Formats: sequence, C-alpha cells, structure tokens
Amino acid sequence: MTSAEEPARPGERIRDAARTRAEILDVATQEFARAGYDGARVDEIAARTRTTKRMIYYYFGGKEQLFTAVLERAYGVIREAEQQLDVDHLDPVAAIRRLAEVTFDHHEQHPDFIRLVSIENIHEAQHIAGSEKLGKIGSPALDVIRRILASGRESGLFTADVDAVDLHAMISSFCFFRVSNRHTFGALFGRDLLDRTQRAHYRAMLGDMVIAYLTAERTTD
Repeated sequence: MTSAEEPARPGERIRDAARTRAEILDVATQEFARAGYDGARVDEIAARTRTTKRMIYYYFGGKEQLFTAVLERAYGVIREAEQQLDVDHLDPVAAIRRLAEVTFDHHEQHPDFIRLVSIENIHEAQHIAGSEKLGKIGSPALDVIRRILASGRESGLFTADVDAVDLHAMISSFCFFRVSNRHTFGALFGRDLLDRTQRAHYRAMLGDMVIAYLTAERTTD
C-alpha cells in the first residue's frame, strides 16, 4: 500500500481507473434501467459511487457516452456467453435447443439488459448506431446458428429453409417477452411468466417451438 506522500505506481493507477470505471458502469446500469435515459441523472450516479460527476465526465465524456458504454458492456456479456457456446459435438436438434437455452438463461438472469434494450428502442437505437464498438461486435450466435442450420438441412433433420437472423429473432423474442412483459402479462392473465415452478416448462417450450418450426412439413404453391 502506498502512503499519502508516495504516488501510486502506473500499474496501480491503471487498476484503480479500471475499478472506478467498472463501479460507475455498475451503478449507471442500475440507474438507466430504473429511470430510463431521460430520467437518469449523472448526479445520482455520482452520489452512489466513490467518485464525482466531474470524474464521470472525465472517464466517459457525458451522459450520452455513459449510456452508450453501459449498452456496450451489456451486449458484451451476452456476446461472451455466445462465444463460449460449444455445440459442435451435438446433433443439430440438441444444438439448437442448447442455443435457445443460453438465450433463455441470459435474459432471465439479466433483467436490466432487457430494460436497457427497451429504452434504446424508444430512442430508435441512436446510441447503438453511433457506437463503433457495437457495430463491430456482431453476434457470435448467428455464426453458430448458420452452422447448425446447414448441418440440420444436410442431414435431413431440418426441412425449413430458415434464415439465421430470423431464427435468432424467434428465439430472442420469446426470451425477451417473458421478462419485459412479465408484469403486464400477469395483470391481464393472472400468470407470472417468471414463476420458478414453471421455469422448466417455458424453457422446454421454447426449444419445442423452435424445433417444430425447423422440422415442419412445408407445402409449396
């Protein structure tokens, strides 16, 4: 540990800066998810961290850049999970189920991500569009889906000529809706989509739905 008179070494300063940035992002994620982009206040974020509003602007540049950084990190978490997905040893049906389960688990475990994406859609994805990092991050899941679909069609298991982006949307929409619409769905229909006793049911239902679509007989006009 350095004394008050002894300056921190470069490596320590880097670690301190990384910790400060991470703390700011943690609190900013919670604040933006709670209050939305317009409702969130940098003063509130600073008050809940061990730093100042001035330092937040020093690290991120401003509220807009801070929200963009929050989105970049949130998308980075799910992209990392996708990159770690190993399904090459599975048959196409099992592989698609596993991919759907990864998305299902992630969205359930990261409700702030769902709220952040909803907020960004209200703002017509202007922060994502302006992020060079998000433009490059892509989706590892799409490459995995393309390989699985090709294998499934080659083996004759999959009858549908499905686009990988469409299938990704199909999987994501169920997982997203289950979290984002939990309260309105519960108020209207008296059913909690996040009821722990029904989790296995919904997780299996997602896989069944996707596999049924991929293996359904198609009629031609």
